Amino acid sequence: MLSSSEYWVLTRQQVMPDILASKKIVIIGLGLIGGSIARGLSVLRKDIEITAVGRNETVLQEAQTEGVITHLSTDIKTACANADLVIIAVPSLTVERILEELKSVVSEHTVITDAASVKSTIVDAVINTFGKVPVNFVPGHPIAGSEHSGYSASSAELYQGKKVILTPLDNTDEQAVNLVTALWQSLGAEVLTMSVKKHDSILAATSHLPHLLAFSLVDTLSQQGESEEIFRYAAGGFRDFTRIASSDPQMWHDIFMANGEAVVEVLDVYMGDLSRLRQAVLDKNSDDLKSTFKRAKKSRDKFLSHFENGADLSDD
Repeated sequence: MLSSSEYWVLTRQQVMPDILASKKIVIIGLGLIGGSIARGLSVLRKDIEITAVGRNETVLQEAQTEGVITHLSTDIKTACANADLVIIAVPSLTVERILEELKSVVSEHTVITDAASVKSTIVDAVINTFGKVPVNFVPGHPIAGSEHSGYSASSAELYQGKKVILTPLDNTDEQAVNLVTALWQSLGAEVLTMSVKKHDSILAATSHLPHLLAFSLVDTLSQQGESEEIFRYAAGGFRDFTRIASSDPQMWHDIFMANGEAVVEVLDVYMGDLSRLRQAVLDKNSDDLKSTFKRAKKSRDKFLSHFENGADLSDD
């Protein structure tokens, strides 16, 4: 009998689009995101050449020894020459520097995509570098991750059943979108498309704000005079709520620097509601507290129901 992992590999191989056949794929950044892409591709088919580019040669050599990548390099220009697909999987504020190095070496036939959490900043970086958004650039964002970071946290199944949002522009080449779509689908992800603005607004509310709150709460409690005593008696709810505060600080620094305006917009709304709840607690306003909690529970239960039924966030 096949294990769940073996069954997943078999089913993905059966639906693997031929558009990926014999492609030379370069992954820049072999952390959680890039490492998981490489692991997933390496177990699914052997006719893809996977080159990883990074600064940590020890990690690159480990990945090559494991058979996760075909080649390794610390030089972007050398690695990306004649590449069919380049995947930029580095923190948002590092992307423009990567693009500058790519500019002189990639051909018009090379498809470039990224995995950053903020799309408007990436599009601006592309325009700053190339003067316009090339037709072969496809902005993307996998809605998948972990509170752990680095290559050691990567998994071949990270994207299985997850959503990936692509935000192609009006001039983006359809074949480029098809290639990037095939990449993510091969890893078991559901690919959706929406505008850059809608993506950044939705992610500010559903991902960026929760991370900001988790970081803030843990930091506030850690600075209390009896912080060790507080954490000693923290229950499971605290652990669950603050789990994401263990996420990569550099990555989240870049996200908030890049998407600050959208985050502050939703944060202001939240702070207004929080102030109202503060007053309700002080006033012992039972009706207001109950109605808020019931409304929140109903909304979350509805979200879970939609999530379990595979509802998506794509544009109409």
